[in-house]
Amino acid sequence: MMSGGNYTSLDNQKVSGSVPAVPDPGQVTVKFADSTLQTFPPSGAQGKISGASRPPRDADDTFSKPVAGSDEPQQSGWFRTFTVAAYKLYFDVDTSDVVERIKDSLFPFRGTFNEKTSSNPDLYGPFWICTTLIFVAASIGTFVTYLAHKLKKKEWNYDINLVTWSAGVFYGYVTIVPLVLYVILKYFSAPSGLVQLFCLYGYSLFVFIPALCLSVVPLEIFRWVVAGIAGLMSATFVALNLRAHIKSAGERWFIIVAGIFLLQLALSVVLKLYLFTVTV
Repeated sequence: MMSGGNYTSLDNQKVSGSVPAVPDPGQVTVKFADSTLQTFPPSGAQGKISGASRPPRDADDTFSKPVAGSDEPQQSGWFRTFTVAAYKLYFDVDTSDVVERIKDSLFPFRGTFNEKTSSNPDLYGPFWICTTLIFVAASIGTFVTYLAHKLKKKEWNYDINLVTWSAGVFYGYVTIVPLVLYVILKYFSAPSGLVQLFCLYGYSLFVFIPALCLSVVPLEIFRWVVAGIAGLMSATFVALNLRAHIKSAGERWFIIVAGIFLLQLALSVVLKLYLFTVTV
C-alpha cells in the first residue's frame, strides 16, 4: 500500500476479504419467438419472449377440462339429441332450396319431392311455413271478422283464441301426424325417415297460405271451393310422394295411402269450418 497526500492506493495484489471483480459479460441477446397475426397464440411459446414463465404445476385447471356430464359437442348417443348441434344439419339449406321445394308442393302430381329431398331433408321450411300460417290465419281471420261486423254495424271484439288455436292446429298436426305415421310404417316393415316425414308434411301445408288470403272474398261458396282445392292439392302431394315407398308394406299399402289422403282432406275441412267461416 502506498499513500501520498490525501490519496491512498492499493497494490495490484489479492487482499484478504476483498471481492474479486466480475468480468463484463458483454451484450445480452434476447431471442423473440416468431409470431404473426395469422397464428395466435404463437406455437411453442407462452408469449412474445421464448421461455417466459408458465403457470405453476399445481395450478388449478378445472375450467380448462371438460366436466363429466357437461353439454359438450363430444357427447354421443341419446344425450346428443338434446343439443343444438344435433339439429343444425336440418336447417342448413339455401333460399333457393326452400323455394324449389315450395314449387314442388304446388305441383302435387309430380310425386318427386321425396326423391329430391331424401339426401337433405330440412326442418327450416316446415317451421317457417307453420309460423307463417299461424300469422296469416290470425291476421286474415281478424280482418275478415272485423269487416263483417262493421258492415252490419255491430260491436267487434278481438279474439285472442284465434292465435292459440291456429298454433295448436298447425304445429300439432305437422308434429303428431308424422310421428304416428312413422310408427305405422315401421310396424308394417316399411320404415321411413322421421325428419323426411316432418319435411314432407311441413311443405304440404304451404298451399293453405294463399288459400287463407283468398278467404277475404265474402262469398261462402267461393271459400268452400278454395278450401276444397287446397285440401286436394295438399292431400295429393303427400299421398303420391309416399305411395312408392309404402307399396313395400304389402297388400295393405292402399289402405295406408288412402288414410293419409283422407286425413289431409279432413284438415282442410277443419280449417274451412274454423278459419274460412265468418260468423257475426
